[in-house]
Amino acid sequence: MELRQVRYFVMVAQELHFGRAAEKLHIVQSAVSQQIRRLERELQTELFDRSARQVRLTAVGERFLPEARALLAAEQRARAVVAEVTAGRAATLRLGTSTGLGAHLDRVLDALAGIAPEVRVELVAARAGERLDLVASGGLDAAFLRGEPDDRGPDGLRAVPLWQDPLVAVLPARHPLAASPGPLALAELAAVPLVLTARRNNPALVDLVVGACHDAGFTPAPGPAYGSLDDTLTAIGAAGATDGLWTVVYASHAARLSTPRVAFLPFRHPGMELTTSLVVRRTDPPAGLDPLLRACAATDRSAVPDLDR
Repeated sequence: MELRQVRYFVMVAQELHFGRAAEKLHIVQSAVSQQIRRLERELQTELFDRSARQVRLTAVGERFLPEARALLAAEQRARAVVAEVTAGRAATLRLGTSTGLGAHLDRVLDALAGIAPEVRVELVAARAGERLDLVASGGLDAAFLRGEPDDRGPDGLRAVPLWQDPLVAVLPARHPLAASPGPLALAELAAVPLVLTARRNNPALVDLVVGACHDAGFTPAPGPAYGSLDDTLTAIGAAGATDGLWTVVYASHAARLSTPRVAFLPFRHPGMELTTSLVVRRTDPPAGLDPLLRACAATDRSAVPDLDR
């Protein structure tokens, strides 16, 4: 039995007319009739009743029709799988990242390597707004983003929520609050200057931290500005016990920072976390995106480093 014969049979069964079936198949009627006859000889039964003026399915033909359609559907699925693998084999996913993804990114990349080892990943670090613009323009295939995309951002994007990223406070190791036996209350930081990046660089983070401070009953005193997280941590570590500074980092990133001069303290205040999402285009998804989404779904979202001291 050939798939071509099955395809011809299904078309004749739909049209109940050999001529119209041949037209839709873009072949001559004699070729359709010949292949149907060969199929019937192989099956040792007639599939069509040709005795009347109109072609009709026999009882066997009626039973055979749904199985024939299922066979052709299986063929299409098989072709789609091959096409997907072939496309993925040549795919390089350009993935936007940012500081602080930590072990989350490692787990995603490990899962992706297991699901689709043929997909290569090119990591591109950029600020949140730049990552969104690059995804929208096709410069990136997808990007990790913490918090909700800005309403003023580019159109045509969707954010797939992945996991929650808790924040921890960073204080000088010599500061009295660094010896807190449990989670830190935000109100305890009211008198300590806060060092944060400019809002234009990370509006979701700045809005979360400043809003939480307001909820705790104070407006954070602004600390000095530094050019990078490394510079900020160095300055905090160099501060004294009474003239300290504080900032925030993601718990997943804090677990990787080797800075003994600072202390990382979890917050008691609920909601000190941001949702990390994968931002992709709504249309024209790149090859390799499906296995990336499956790799993200396979990631253990509950794994959070223990930062209690």
